[in-house]
Amino acid sequence: MREKSILKEKSFLLGIGVSGICKFLRELKKQGQLYNQFSRAGTAVGALISEAEFAQSRADFINKLSVALKEANETNYWLNIMIAGGDLEEDVYKPLTLLIKEIISILVTSIKTAKKNGM
Repeated sequence: MREKSILKEKSFLLGIGVSGICKFLRELKKQGQLYNQFSRAGTAVGALISEAEFAQSRADFINKLSVALKEANETNYWLNIMIAGGDLEEDVYKPLTLLIKEIISILVTSIKTAKKNGM
C-alpha cells in the first residue's frame, strides 16, 4: 500500500481551488487570457507531481518537480495580478495564497533532497 503524499494532496487541492476561482470569475463574466493562464498553470502543478511519481529516472523525477515548481510560481504570479486588479476578495484568495506557498516550499525541499540523496 502506497504512503499518502502530502504534496500530491495539496497540489490536488490547488487544482480544485484554481478551478473554483475560474468558475467564479466566469460566472461574473470575467474572462480573458490572464484567467486562462492562471487555470493552466494552477492545474499543471498537480499533473506534474503525479507524473513525477512514476518518473523513469532520478533526473526525470527532478525535472518534473522542477517544472511543477515553475508552474506553482506562475500560478502565484497570476493570482497576485488578480488580487492587485481587485478581481478577488481576501476570503477567496487568502487560503489559495497560503496553499501555493506551502506547495512551493515542499517542492523546493523535495528537489534539494532528491538532488542530494539521489532520490
